[in-house]
Amino acid sequence: MTVAQPIRIHKPRPTLKGRQPTISARAVIAELTGGEAPRRDLLIEYLHRIQDAYLGLSEDHLTALADWMRLSTAEVFEVATFYHHFDLLKGDEKAASLTVRVCDGLSCALAGAETLLAEIERLNQNPDVRLIRAPCVGRCEQAPVAVVHQRPVIHATSEAVMQCIARDERTHPEASPEGDFDPVTHVESSVVTTDDNSGIAPAYVGFQNYLHHGGYQLLRDVHDGRVTKESVLQAMTDSGLRGLGGAGFPAGRKWQIVSSQPAPRLLAVNIDEGEPGTFKDRTYLERDPHRFLEGMLVAAATVGIDAIYIYLRDEYHGCRALLTQALKQLREWAPMPLPLIELRRGAGAYICGEESAMIESIEGKRGEPRMRPPYIAEVGLFGRPTLEHNFETLYWVRDIVQRGAAWFSSFGRNDRQGLRSFSVSGRVQQPGVKLASAGITLRELIDTYCGGMLPGHTLYAYFPGGASGGILPARLADVPLDFDTLQPHGCFIGSAAIVVLSDQDRASDAALNTLRFFTHESCGQCTPCRVGTDKAATLMAEKQWDWDTLNDLAAVMADASICGLGQAVPNPIRCVATHFAHEVR
Repeated sequence: MTVAQPIRIHKPRPTLKGRQPTISARAVIAELTGGEAPRRDLLIEYLHRIQDAYLGLSEDHLTALADWMRLSTAEVFEVATFYHHFDLLKGDEKAASLTVRVCDGLSCALAGAETLLAEIERLNQNPDVRLIRAPCVGRCEQAPVAVVHQRPVIHATSEAVMQCIARDERTHPEASPEGDFDPVTHVESSVVTTDDNSGIAPAYVGFQNYLHHGGYQLLRDVHDGRVTKESVLQAMTDSGLRGLGGAGFPAGRKWQIVSSQPAPRLLAVNIDEGEPGTFKDRTYLERDPHRFLEGMLVAAATVGIDAIYIYLRDEYHGCRALLTQALKQLREWAPMPLPLIELRRGAGAYICGEESAMIESIEGKRGEPRMRPPYIAEVGLFGRPTLEHNFETLYWVRDIVQRGAAWFSSFGRNDRQGLRSFSVSGRVQQPGVKLASAGITLRELIDTYCGGMLPGHTLYAYFPGGASGGILPARLADVPLDFDTLQPHGCFIGSAAIVVLSDQDRASDAALNTLRFFTHESCGQCTPCRVGTDKAATLMAEKQWDWDTLNDLAAVMADASICGLGQAVPNPIRCVATHFAHEVR
C-alpha cells in the first residue's frame, strides 16, 4: 500500500548555520528518537519527547533536534513557540520541577477558580513548583479543575491540590478495561450521572468485552462484503447525521465528496475538543473507545482511505494511554488489512480544532488555518484528499448502520431530527453529558436532565454553543437547540456545549471571560483576530463599554478574519448588546 508522504517545501539543510549542537545534546536526541529516521511531520511528537523527559525545551536540545532533522533552527523554534504546552528555556534556565495548572475557563470561573488559584498561590512555598492559569481543560462538569503535571484534580480545593503536590502524584491513573457501557441505553437520559462523575479514570469497555458484545462485527461484514459499502453510505445519508464537532455538515454527503476524489485518500480525526464548555468526546472516549475505532474503520473502508491520523488534545492524557492500548490490541487482532493509523498528540492550541489548522499541526507545523479554496476534501493532509471528522460523528456509525438510519432519525423534538450529546455545565444540579433528542429546549434540558438549577439560583442566561456560540437570556430558554435554530438570535449550537448562568452571574463578565480566552488562543496569523480580540477584551474590562469601538471591532473581525475563531468572537459581544446592555451602560 502506498501512503502519501509529507511534502517538503525546502530541501533539507546539510548542516546547521550559526549555533551548533553540543555532543551531549546530540546524544539526548539520539536516545529519545531511538535510532529512527527523522520525519518532518513528527516534529511536534519529537518536541513532546524532549518536554516529557526534561520538563522543558532547552536551546541546546532544540538545536540538536534541528540538526538531526536537517531543518533550520528557526523552523524548529517557530513551531515550538506556537504551542502553549512547550516551555522554552533560555540559556542555563532550569525547568520547574512541577507545573500546576488551574483552569480559568468559564465553567471553572463560575465554580470559584479565582479563589482556588489565590489559595494555592498562598499555600505553595516551593519555588520549584510553578503555578499558572490554563484555558479550558475539558472537564467543565467537574469544575473547578486543576492539573498537577498530567493528573487532573477535579472539584478541586486548595487542600486537595497541595496533597497531590506533596505526594508527587503527577501522572494520570490507569483505567480498568472491565467497564460496561452502551450509549444506546443512555438515549434521552444522562450519559454520566452525578454519582459516577467523581473519577478521572472510569472503567471502560475493553477489547475482549467489546468483541463479546458484537464489536467489530460490522467491520468484518463490510470487509467480507456481507454489508456493502453502498448500503453503509446510504444509511449515513438517510440518518441525517451531521458533523458533531460544530460545523454540522451532512456526514453522508462528506463521504460521497471525498470518495469521488483520486486516491490515495486520508482520514483526519479531530479529538482536539478545545471549545470551552465541551467534554462530550472525552466522556464517550474514556468509556467506550472501540466503538469509535470501529466507526472510524468502517468510514475508512467505505470511502477508500489509505491512512488515518487521530489528533487528540494534549490535556487528555488518560485517553491517550487508553487509545494507544486499544490500537495495539486492534492491530494484533485484525483479521483483515488495516490502513496506517497514527495517533498524534496536540500541544495546547485551541485553534487546532479548526480543520485546516489541525492538518497543519499533523504535518508538524504551526497550527495556522489555511485559506480556502482549495478545500481539504480536495487538497488536505499532505496534499491529498482528506475526510475530516469529529470523534462523536464516527462514534455513532456502528449504531446507525446496524440499527438502521430510521433508528437515529426517529429521535427529535420541535420538528428536528436525530440525537445530540449536550455537554452541560454551570449553575445546574447535575452537570454532565446529556444524550437528548435534537430540538430539545434549554428549559427542558435543565428540568428533565439536570435536576433543575442549583438551590438559590434562578436561570438568567446561557451559552448554547460554548464560548463562541453567543449568549441568550432566560426568556429565550424555549428555543429548540439544534443546527440552524439559533442563528436568528445571533447564536449557534456548535458542539452543543451548554453553560448555564444564574441571577448571581453577569452575562457581561462571562463574555469578558470568553474574550480573554480568544485573545490567548488566537493564532495571530491575521490582524483582525490578533489585534481585535486583545482590544475588545481591554474595552470589555471597563465598567462602561465603548460600544462604538466594540461594534467596529466586531464588524471587522467577523468580515475579515481568516477562520471561524475570529469570525465567532463578535457573538458574545453582540449578544450582550442585544440582551444584557443594562449591565454595562
